Amino acid sequence: MQFHPSTVQARTDTPLGTVRLAASPAGLCGLWFDGQRHLPAPLDGPQAWPETPEHPVLRQAAAQLQQYLRGERQHFDLPLDLAGGTPFQQAVWQALRGIPTGQTVSYGALGRQIGKPAAVRAVGAAVGRNPLSVVVPCHRVLGQDGGLTGYAGGLERKAALLRLEGALETKVPA
Repeated sequence: MQFHPSTVQARTDTPLGTVRLAASPAGLCGLWFDGQRHLPAPLDGPQAWPETPEHPVLRQAAAQLQQYLRGERQHFDLPLDLAGGTPFQQAVWQALRGIPTGQTVSYGALGRQIGKPAAVRAVGAAVGRNPLSVVVPCHRVLGQDGGLTGYAGGLERKAALLRLEGALETKVPA
């Protein structure tokens, strides 16, 4: 992933853990749970993006995420910046945006939807690298057998998001 040099960040606490938000001049470009896989290096350390909690997109994203997690919102209304991904990743991420709240699809179905039916592993990799967890709903993608697989934020969070949306009725075994 490539991020705009003027990217800024903020944190917000949620019932699922602390979330890191990032925005570029074009819109929200990142939403990651602390500790999830594939975190970008500029979140921490000497080269970290500036913490700018008053940034309007970051404030809107934090508020809308809290509303979503309370069950008060089903859709996010934010400018998004997905330009940092490859064309293939961007195609997968756009397809993710089309999965309705409360519904799920398989990785194979997602591959067929973007015209790459044999690219199931590549689709899975692109889903796993989604920089906008929850907003671009990668949690709605399941294994071919309907099982919970591959969520960079952890399977417990994936299950919690699906339960919130009514797409998963049972507790996932630990």
